[in-house]
Amino acid sequence: MTAPEAESLRARPAQRRRSEWRAQAPVVAVVAAGGSLGATARYALTLAWPTPAGGFPWATFWTNVSGCAVIGVLMVLITDVWAAHRLVRPFFGTGVLGGYTTFSTYAVDIQKLTDGGHPRTALVYLAVTLLAALAAVWAASAAARALLTRRQR
Repeated sequence: MTAPEAESLRARPAQRRRSEWRAQAPVVAVVAAGGSLGATARYALTLAWPTPAGGFPWATFWTNVSGCAVIGVLMVLITDVWAAHRLVRPFFGTGVLGGYTTFSTYAVDIQKLTDGGHPRTALVYLAVTLLAALAAVWAASAAARALLTRRQR
């Protein structure tokens, strides 16, 4: 093998990485843009509905439950209704709704309640949020599918 051939073989993986990055750059951009919108909405909700010390974190609870419900509807629309552009799901699903829902704050709230001497509230919050979020995804996606099938008749 000559030196120029060896050089071209070494350059190909780097070129492939650059090409993969160029293909994924729009996805990263829409996730970042959507995430900033969702996180801003979530933060506004927590400012409007602050949690008192030792109190049930209602703003985070309803943010997560409502976000999960919207995710259920969005996934039905994207998978069953629209031939969506490839950036719709990353923008709305991962970006906006990923930034809006906040299961990391949920975990911090549980720790704060436990450390603050409110283990029962923490346990209720832990269980109720998980069950309500799962129920919201299921109910919203089932309702969206039911509406879609009714409209198609």
